[in-house]
Amino acid sequence: MIKQIFATVAAIAALSAPALAAGDAKKGERVFKKCQACHQVGEDAQNRVGPILNDIIGRQAGTVEGFKYSDAMIEAGEEGMVWNDEHLHGYLEKPRDYIPGNKMSFAGLRKEEDRDDVVAFLEQYSDPDAVAADHEDDAEGESETEE
Repeated sequence: MIKQIFATVAAIAALSAPALAAGDAKKGERVFKKCQACHQVGEDAQNRVGPILNDIIGRQAGTVEGFKYSDAMIEAGEEGMVWNDEHLHGYLEKPRDYIPGNKMSFAGLRKEEDRDDVVAFLEQYSDPDAVAADHEDDAEGESETEE
Protein backbone atom coordinates (compact mmCIF):
# COMPACT_ATOMS: atom_id res chain seq x y z
CA MET A 1 0.00 0.00 0.00
CA ILE A 2 2.78 2.42 0.93
CA LYS A 3 4.54 1.65 -2.37
CA GLN A 4 1.36 2.46 -4.30
CA ILE A 5 0.93 5.77 -2.47
CA PHE A 6 4.58 6.66 -3.06
CA ALA A 7 4.28 5.78 -6.76
CA THR A 8 1.13 7.90 -7.07
CA VAL A 9 2.74 10.87 -5.32
CA ALA A 10 5.86 10.55 -7.50
CA ALA A 11 3.74 10.43 -10.65
CA ILE A 12 1.74 13.51 -9.62
CA ALA A 13 4.94 15.41 -8.78
CA ALA A 14 6.47 14.51 -12.14
CA LEU A 15 3.37 15.62 -14.01
CA SER A 16 3.11 18.91 -12.12
CA ALA A 17 6.75 19.91 -12.69
CA PRO A 18 7.29 22.25 -15.63
CA ALA A 19 8.43 20.53 -18.78
CA LEU A 20 11.82 21.68 -19.93
CA ALA A 21 13.29 21.98 -23.39
CA ALA A 22 14.10 18.81 -25.28
CA GLY A 23 17.81 19.47 -24.86
CA ASP A 24 20.40 18.73 -22.21
CA ALA A 25 21.29 21.82 -20.16
CA LYS A 26 24.70 20.39 -19.21
CA LYS A 27 25.61 19.93 -22.88
CA GLY A 28 24.09 23.34 -23.56
CA GLU A 29 26.50 24.90 -21.10
CA ARG A 30 29.38 23.55 -23.21
CA VAL A 31 27.81 24.75 -26.48
CA PHE A 32 27.12 28.16 -24.87
CA LYS A 33 30.90 28.70 -24.65
CA LYS A 34 30.61 29.74 -28.32
CA CYS A 35 28.25 32.50 -27.17
CA GLN A 36 30.24 33.72 -24.17
CA ALA A 37 32.47 36.06 -26.15
CA CYS A 38 29.39 38.28 -26.56
CA HIS A 39 26.74 37.14 -24.03
CA GLN A 40 26.58 36.46 -20.31
CA VAL A 41 24.10 34.70 -18.02
CA GLY A 42 23.94 34.40 -14.28
CA GLU A 43 23.81 36.61 -11.24
CA ASP A 44 26.60 39.00 -12.25
CA ALA A 45 25.83 39.04 -15.99
CA GLN A 46 26.41 42.27 -17.86
CA ASN A 47 25.76 43.46 -21.38
CA ARG A 48 28.77 43.01 -23.63
CA VAL A 49 28.83 42.93 -27.43
CA GLY A 50 25.45 41.20 -27.00
CA PRO A 51 22.80 41.62 -24.30
CA ILE A 52 22.61 39.55 -21.15
CA LEU A 53 20.46 36.47 -21.62
CA ASN A 54 18.96 36.14 -18.15
CA ASP A 55 15.17 35.82 -18.33
CA ILE A 56 15.20 35.55 -22.11
CA ILE A 57 12.21 33.18 -22.17
CA GLY A 58 9.09 35.35 -22.22
CA ARG A 59 10.99 38.59 -22.85
CA GLN A 60 10.05 40.92 -25.70
CA ALA A 61 12.82 41.05 -28.30
CA GLY A 62 15.05 44.12 -28.19
CA THR A 63 14.27 45.23 -24.65
CA VAL A 64 17.27 44.59 -22.35
CA GLU A 65 17.89 47.86 -20.56
CA GLY A 66 21.17 49.52 -21.44
CA PHE A 67 21.85 47.52 -24.60
CA LYS A 68 21.99 49.22 -28.01
CA TYR A 69 19.97 46.99 -30.33
CA SER A 70 19.73 47.14 -34.10
CA ASP A 71 16.64 48.78 -35.55
CA ALA A 72 15.65 45.34 -36.89
CA MET A 73 15.63 43.76 -33.42
CA ILE A 74 13.75 46.68 -31.88
CA GLU A 75 11.19 46.46 -34.67
CA ALA A 76 10.78 42.70 -34.15
CA GLY A 77 9.99 43.35 -30.49
CA GLU A 78 7.62 46.20 -31.28
CA GLU A 79 5.80 43.88 -33.67
CA GLY A 80 5.23 41.46 -30.79
CA MET A 81 8.15 39.04 -30.96
CA VAL A 82 8.65 37.44 -27.56
CA TRP A 83 11.53 35.04 -27.07
CA ASN A 84 10.30 31.48 -26.72
CA ASP A 85 11.50 28.02 -27.71
CA GLU A 86 10.39 28.45 -31.33
CA HIS A 87 11.95 31.89 -31.84
CA LEU A 88 15.19 30.92 -30.11
CA HIS A 89 15.56 27.83 -32.29
CA GLY A 90 14.96 29.80 -35.46
CA TYR A 91 17.24 32.63 -34.43
CA LEU A 92 20.05 30.39 -33.21
CA GLU A 93 20.01 28.42 -36.45
CA LYS A 94 20.62 31.44 -38.71
CA PRO A 95 20.41 34.77 -36.86
CA ARG A 96 20.86 36.98 -39.92
CA ASP A 97 18.16 35.13 -41.88
CA TYR A 98 15.72 34.98 -38.96
CA ILE A 99 15.85 38.72 -38.29
CA PRO A 100 17.43 40.40 -41.31
CA GLY A 101 19.39 43.50 -40.34
CA ASN A 102 20.18 42.43 -36.75
CA LYS A 103 23.69 42.99 -35.38
CA MET A 104 24.57 39.46 -34.31
CA SER A 105 27.57 38.34 -36.35
CA PHE A 106 27.49 34.71 -35.21
CA ALA A 107 26.72 32.37 -38.14
CA GLY A 108 24.45 30.14 -36.04
CA LEU A 109 24.21 26.65 -34.61
CA ARG A 110 23.62 24.24 -37.48
CA LYS A 111 22.89 21.15 -35.36
CA GLU A 112 19.36 20.96 -33.96
CA GLU A 113 20.71 19.11 -30.93
CA ASP A 114 23.04 22.03 -30.13
CA ARG A 115 20.12 24.46 -30.36
CA ASP A 116 18.01 22.22 -28.11
CA ASP A 117 20.84 22.05 -25.58
CA VAL A 118 21.49 25.82 -25.55
CA VAL A 119 17.79 26.57 -25.08
CA ALA A 120 17.66 24.08 -22.18
CA PHE A 121 20.70 25.83 -20.69
CA LEU A 122 19.16 29.30 -21.08
CA GLU A 123 15.91 28.12 -19.49
CA GLN A 124 17.81 27.67 -16.23
CA TYR A 125 18.34 31.45 -16.19
CA SER A 126 14.75 32.34 -17.01
CA ASP A 127 11.65 32.74 -14.88
CA PRO A 128 10.29 29.21 -14.25
CA ASP A 129 6.73 30.46 -14.83
CA ALA A 130 7.70 31.84 -18.26
CA VAL A 131 9.42 28.57 -19.14
CA ALA A 132 6.39 26.54 -18.03
CA ALA A 133 4.04 28.80 -20.02
CA ASP A 134 6.25 28.44 -23.09
CA HIS A 135 6.13 24.66 -22.84
CA GLU A 136 2.38 24.70 -22.30
CA ASP A 137 2.11 26.69 -25.54
CA ASP A 138 4.40 24.14 -27.26
CA ALA A 139 2.24 21.25 -26.02
CA GLU A 140 -0.97 22.97 -27.15
CA GLY A 141 0.52 23.62 -30.58
CA GLU A 142 1.56 19.98 -30.91
CA SER A 143 -1.89 18.69 -29.92
CA GLU A 144 -3.53 21.04 -32.44
CA THR A 145 -1.34 19.71 -35.26
CA GLU A 146 -2.16 16.12 -34.28
CA GLU A 147 -5.91 16.65 -34.62
